[in-house]
Amino acid sequence: MSGDRIEIRGVTARGRHGVLPHEKTTPAPFVVDVDLWVDLAAAGASDDLADTVSYADVAADVVRIVEGDSVDLIETLAARIADAALAAPLVEAAQVCVHKPEAPVGVPFGDVAVRVVREADRPVVVALGANLGDAAAVLAEAVGRVEALDGVRVTGVSPLFQTDPVGGPDQGVYLNAVLVGRTRLHPRTLLARLHRIEADAGRRRDVRWGPRTLDLDLIAVGDPGGPGHLTSADPALTLPHPRAHERAFVLIPWSVVDPWARLRRPDGSAAAVADLASEVVGRDPAAVGVRPGPAWPGVRAGLVRGTHGTHDTHETHG
Repeated sequence: MSGDRIEIRGVTARGRHGVLPHEKTTPAPFVVDVDLWVDLAAAGASDDLADTVSYADVAADVVRIVEGDSVDLIETLAARIADAALAAPLVEAAQVCVHKPEAPVGVPFGDVAVRVVREADRPVVVALGANLGDAAAVLAEAVGRVEALDGVRVTGVSPLFQTDPVGGPDQGVYLNAVLVGRTRLHPRTLLARLHRIEADAGRRRDVRWGPRTLDLDLIAVGDPGGPGHLTSADPALTLPHPRAHERAFVLIPWSVVDPWARLRRPDGSAAAVADLASEVVGRDPAAVGVRPGPAWPGVRAGLVRGTHGTHDTHETHG
């Protein structure tokens, strides 16, 4: 792995870990090294602890786990420490090395250590839209660019849907889709890379809700209610997307590519995406209009999941 990294070396604590009876009763020293892959760009700019990981908290977690419940294997101990490190939302990956300097090896030795590497693996949802130029080709290229991102694994994309614009200046119809996958990246890092893809496609942000060559919205990261579900009230990155629960051009493609998907509403409750889509359509069927779009051009075989639904929807972009 490459990228920014925090290194913590030589955290020492005593624990009762091993397979022999005396190892369960007599604490022995353990030394732990931790490497955390974290996007430190924001911390470098802000000088704010909230934009990085507290070394003191990581070290305290190491000591707590080493001094805690006994395990037979230092492999298990290392895995528990890595899992604790990954619980921090900013951490994208963790490497943990546990040294057992007094291990009962039976021959002279310098050190015994186990090293494990774990990556965050959170569900991610991205909405795609375009209404300038060859929109289908631009969206297909965007899917390929997202697939190529280091730290992102695309598992499916909905069929293309056509949507009439509402709000903003007069403009042409949109093509929309939703992409689902998994990522180790912090949402802020992923959003920056999505914006780079938009910029490379010629995206400009001159007019709110105006026409665009490419729009990539980060809708949600993690499963609602699960330990990996991430939320953010930052105006630059609000998670889940604050208007996704009322946007038919997001909900309908999303429910097609992942019929079991759930979304956390702004009030904190979670609901099935398919139910939210039906609610949007049921409130005002005449004002909502998402229609089946063209076939995907050039998207790899097997990636497109689901078929066009029967909803007839109409929704504002932006």
